[in-house]
Amino acid sequence: MDVIERIWEKARQNKKRIVLPEGDEPRTVQAAAILRDEGLADPVLLGSEDRIRASAERTGTDISGIAVLDPARSPERSGYAEALYELRKAKGMTPEDAEALSADPMYYGMLMVRQEDADGLVSGAVHTTGDMLRPALQIIKTKPGVSIVSSSFLVNCQRRDLGQDGLMVFADCVVVPCPTAEELAQIAVSSADTARTLCGMEPRVAMLSFSTKGSARHPLADKVRLAGEIARKMAPELKLDGEMQLDTALVKEVGMLKAPGSDVAGRANVLIFPDLQSGNIGYKLVQRIGGAECFAVLQGLARPCNDLSRGCSVSDIVNTAALTAVQAGG
Repeated sequence: MDVIERIWEKARQNKKRIVLPEGDEPRTVQAAAILRDEGLADPVLLGSEDRIRASAERTGTDISGIAVLDPARSPERSGYAEALYELRKAKGMTPEDAEALSADPMYYGMLMVRQEDADGLVSGAVHTTGDMLRPALQIIKTKPGVSIVSSSFLVNCQRRDLGQDGLMVFADCVVVPCPTAEELAQIAVSSADTARTLCGMEPRVAMLSFSTKGSARHPLADKVRLAGEIARKMAPELKLDGEMQLDTALVKEVGMLKAPGSDVAGRANVLIFPDLQSGNIGYKLVQRIGGAECFAVLQGLARPCNDLSRGCSVSDIVNTAALTAVQAGG
């Protein structure tokens, strides 16, 4: 069973309500029908009901039984606007601002999640990451003890001797360009949670560098070393080690040679890259050259919201919604 089959199975076992604020976008409409038919989630399409139904008709999609909500006409809007005003009034938001924003499907969807009228949100077929993250940080906010949102990729490699039967978690590959040691530690702890929740595996976290255990002295390696120390204080029970080079993290023989006694070296299944450049390059190398399947999720938010590429396929939306549902189930 591959990683997405496992995710689908988990999503079916604990079905969640997932809001789709780009409700009239054709791929999103088709994905909502698949989520319904496969029993992966209860989708909610947000937007003009006329436009959503027209999109369904153009794509030949049956959306019967799927919730369709127009924020501008919703009876819940005034309550959501009041909640938004209370959240943001200290930042200068007026009641009029809150009333206007609550008609926007993205803000309305975030407020649904905040008020527990939905379990998670997926967008990005039309909107940018910034369009989604801005209201997410304003309304959903981060988990207690976490100050940043980051990303993880579930990476399903063809080589089953790596990670856990070929499955690994890479972070951060999308969001934080140059994390501090403290931020890198938070990314490591969040990524371990992602590995447990979505992959069902005991995380073994490697803090990656060009140095292994002080083999090179440089401020960049020192930052990774410090991040590991901070992460261990944050989560003492976590199997985490580093700084270490990639081959030390993944190859048993190299791990035994360069980091003897480590319970992570040679067995790592969660790889924490020192910055966004290395993480983004790393996941694309294993995807494009190594043929790995890669699935992205956001982590660190108090409730799950996930981003898509604007070039996403219908199946990308379905799989991301299923991942979001499993995140919501904890």
